[in-house]
Amino acid sequence: MHDMIRSTLATAALALLASSPLAHAADNAAGVTGAPVARAALPLAPGVIKVDDYKETDVWGRIRSGYAIPDLDNSLVGRHTQAYSARPDSLKRISGRASPYLFHIVQELEKRGMPTELALLPVIESAFNPQALSTANAAGLWQFVPGTGKDYDLKQNMFKDERRGVLASTDAALSYLQRLYTMFGDWQLALAAYNWGEGNVQRIIKKNQSLGKGTDFESLAELMPPETRNYVPKLQAVKNIVANPQQYNVILPAIDNQPYFTAVDKTSDIDVAVAAQLAEMSLDEFKALNPQFKKPVITGGEKTKILLPKDNAEKFHLNLAQWGRELSSWTTHKITGARVSIAALASKFGTTPEIIRQANNIPAKSTVKAGSTILVPKVSASSAGDIAENIIDNAVVAFEAERSAKKVKASSGSRYKAKADAGSSKRIARNSSSKRKQR
Repeated sequence: MHDMIRSTLATAALALLASSPLAHAADNAAGVTGAPVARAALPLAPGVIKVDDYKETDVWGRIRSGYAIPDLDNSLVGRHTQAYSARPDSLKRISGRASPYLFHIVQELEKRGMPTELALLPVIESAFNPQALSTANAAGLWQFVPGTGKDYDLKQNMFKDERRGVLASTDAALSYLQRLYTMFGDWQLALAAYNWGEGNVQRIIKKNQSLGKGTDFESLAELMPPETRNYVPKLQAVKNIVANPQQYNVILPAIDNQPYFTAVDKTSDIDVAVAAQLAEMSLDEFKALNPQFKKPVITGGEKTKILLPKDNAEKFHLNLAQWGRELSSWTTHKITGARVSIAALASKFGTTPEIIRQANNIPAKSTVKAGSTILVPKVSASSAGDIAENIIDNAVVAFEAERSAKKVKASSGSRYKAKADAGSSKRIARNSSSKRKQR
C-alpha cells in the first residue's frame, strides 16, 4: 500500500487518493510495471482501516486500496499480463466464480493486516474453482496437498475435505502465508515458498549467500523451477489488470462490498438435497458455497456449519421449522469379511446398484473390500439418528475388482496390477515438484 501505516481517517483518505487505480495505471501504462513503486514490505497493521473508512462500494476497489507487496518488473510479468489480458472472457469467468468468496477473503486479510492482493492468489492456484484438484492431489481454492492440510487442521475424511471449504481453507492459507512471511521477511519469497516449499527457498537463499549473491526473489528466480519462477510474476500480472482493467480491455464483474454468505449452525445430519431445498437454492448453488462435503449427507452435528446467502439463510430457518420429517435419509454400513456384491447390497437396503455406487464413488466393475464403511439408505427405525462421530472420523472405504468364481486367476492379476499401479502413482507423487510438498 504505502510506506506508512495510516492511523487516522484523514491520513487514510490521502493515501488512498495516491494509490487509486488511475494513479497506479499511470505507473503501468505499458502493461508491464515501470519503475517499481515503493510499497510497505511489512504487513499492514491489523484493524487500522475498516471498510467504512474508505467507503468502497466494490470489492475490486477494496483490493486495490490494500495493495502492499512491492511491485515486480520483469519480462515474465509482461508476458503473463499480456497472456491474461488476451483472454478477457476467461478472466470474466474466473471473476464470476470468485464473486461469492472475495469479500470474505479480503475481510480476513484485513483482519490480519495482510496485503489484499493476496486475495487474487486463487486466480493462479485454482482459477477460483473450489473443486480444483491437481495431479499431486492439491485441492480447493488454495490448493493444499493432504499433508499440509493436516498441518493446518483441515479435516479430511470420508465425509468431508476441508481443503475445499471456503472458511477453513482460507483461514489455513492465510495462516500459512503469515508463517512464511515471518520466516523470510519478504512477501515475494513467502509466495515462492507457498508454491515450492520453504525448505527449497531456504536452500537457495543459503546457496546465494555463500556465493555473495543477492537473496531477493529476482536474484533467486534462476534457481527455482519454472512453475515457481513464474508464480510471483503471474500474481503481479493479475494485480496489474485488477489495478486498471480498462487499460487491458478487461471487464471485471461488479462484486458488492458486503458479505455474500452467512454461516448457519447445523443441529443434526442433513441431506445435501434437503439443505438446498430448505434454502430454496439449486444443488449447484449450494455446493458452490459448501464444496467440502463429499457425500449426499452432511454430518458433524453442531461442529459443522453450512454457508448460505443471507436471504436464503432466512428461508432455510423458516422452512426448517415447518419441515416435520427426517432431515437425513442416509446411514452407514460396515462390510464384513464375506465378499458381497454391489447388487446384493442394493437389494438389502432397498435401492439400486447405481445409487450405492454414486453415493460411495465406487468405480465401475469394482466392489468394496471387507472392513470398508459405506453410505446406505436408512431402511428401519433402528437406523434412525445421526452417524456417530467415531465413524465420521475413522471410516475408510477401499475397492477391488469384481470377480466371479471362473475368473479368480484373472482377478488376482488385476489386484497385482492395481498394487503396481498404486506403487507407481506413489513414486510419481514423491518425484513431483508440485506445490508445498517439501516442508
